[in-house]
Amino acid sequence: MNMKELTRYSHACLMTLTIFFVVGLTAIKAQNVDILIKGGHVIDAKNNINSVMDVAITDRKITQVAVNIPVNSAKKVINAKGLYVTPGLIDMHAHHFAGISEERNGDPMPDDYTLRTGVTTSIDAGSSGWKSFKAFKAHTIDKSKTRVLAWLNIVGEGYLGREPWEQNTGDMDAKLTAMSARINKEYIIGIKVSHYKGGDWISVDRAVEAGKIVNMPVMVDFGEHNPPQSIEELFTKHFRPGDIFTHCFAAGANNRETIVDENGKVKPFVFEAQRNGIVFDVGHGAGAFAFSQAIPALKQGFVPNSISTDFNNGSKNAAMKDILNVMSKFMAMGMDLQTVIKLTTMTPAKQIQREDLGNLSVGAEADVAIFSVRKGDFGFTDVRKTKVKGTQKLEAELTIRAGSIVWDLNGISIQD
Repeated sequence: MNMKELTRYSHACLMTLTIFFVVGLTAIKAQNVDILIKGGHVIDAKNNINSVMDVAITDRKITQVAVNIPVNSAKKVINAKGLYVTPGLIDMHAHHFAGISEERNGDPMPDDYTLRTGVTTSIDAGSSGWKSFKAFKAHTIDKSKTRVLAWLNIVGEGYLGREPWEQNTGDMDAKLTAMSARINKEYIIGIKVSHYKGGDWISVDRAVEAGKIVNMPVMVDFGEHNPPQSIEELFTKHFRPGDIFTHCFAAGANNRETIVDENGKVKPFVFEAQRNGIVFDVGHGAGAFAFSQAIPALKQGFVPNSISTDFNNGSKNAAMKDILNVMSKFMAMGMDLQTVIKLTTMTPAKQIQREDLGNLSVGAEADVAIFSVRKGDFGFTDVRKTKVKGTQKLEAELTIRAGSIVWDLNGISIQD
């Protein structure tokens, strides 16, 4: 081989190496998406999306929501055709204190039921107070894949077996509660009042006082007062805009505590309260949801601000079951899918002042739920053993929490 041929050969080798290098870099660059969800019907109320699109996830974050994102850009592709893709659900009202002693109520750990239903953020509703929050964090928050936040009980001991602790007004300290909420603001999003039976407003007023100190909302579990108190007075004289009336469709023993009157009419002050910023949360639970309240309210145009479960040992195997059953129940009563998704994503995020949650915005932590809507003949019950028939039922196919797949019902994330 002469010098000229040798030079030509060297140039050819160099060109070949350059091509391989460029192709290699392109391939590396092309694999910059960790998970690509293809062809699902995306519902994201915050970003006003309600159409078939793709969702790309990289480094635990949402990096793109668009039509026809190239498949060659992804390390893992999930075919979501025929399914619904939404932000991870937020359960505004649940109970998670799995217990450190026999005195605790022993409700199940969040991961036992949240992830399999598309819930990526669950908010414990007052199981702990300022005295017990440290133990709750160590035993539940720190051990859960689910993002667990908390309403801090105005009672320092928290939901410690309900009786007699939650009747102890001497343990309702607004300043110490506010101090704990401020120190733990990464996890505590508001103050909770539960199961107080006194014929006064001490528990509510001290919770609101704590809420004012730290600029946080208050959630009130109402309806056990003796003598009965008026929700109109609660809304007009004690609540601030942004405070939350949970169990809004409970059929209380006394008509002063319900939003629908004995004639099936929504009380006028209820509409006014909602217009003025009072928040109405479902909080289904084992004893706090009745079709006799919910159906006439929905028919008259009253829509709750959030759908939640009040998940606990008493409700999980009763009429409530899980958040998807509650959402499907509202669909059976005439609510559309887009609204039930909105009421379990965007609106609860706004209510707890965590608008970084409940959406698929680019840059948001990648909490994603993928659902199927089953068609068939289904029955939904309330706590008074009344039944409503429905033809649709939500089922969680896959859940992604902070960019990791944590639930996959039918293996749609796994190659055949």
